Amino acid sequence: QVQLIESGGGLVQAGGSLRLSCAASERTFWNYAMAWFRQAPGKEREFVAAISWSGNTYYTDSVKGRFTISRDNAKNTVYLQMNSLKPEDTAVYYCAARTGAVRNLFHEYDYWGQGTQVTVSS
Repeated sequence: QVQLIESGGGLVQAGGSLRLSCAASERTFWNYAMAWFRQAPGKEREFVAAISWSGNTYYTDSVKGRFTISRDNAKNTVYLQMNSLKPEDTAVYYCAARTGAVRNLFHEYDYWGQGTQVTVSS
């Protein structure tokens, strides 16, 4: 069982930055594809970014050029650097893990963190 613990959310003004972290309990973390999803009130959970075990990255169009996903396998941690934040980025952000290849559908991920709130004020 993989445990994921997110941190780094908060309140920021539009145009600001935040860095989310997700620490994993799994000692074979390096073998997992990792992703960030988000869910705004009244909306479905949506894919934000993902990184493969080898470091290939994937982004949804709305965050390309603003968000960067990275991983540190020595620390069992994945990060999401969020720059130029917009009010529409406001959501609960979830870290997710799965073995095998990256996917962009939430139901294809096996392990989830508890979520961290990101609020961007205009």
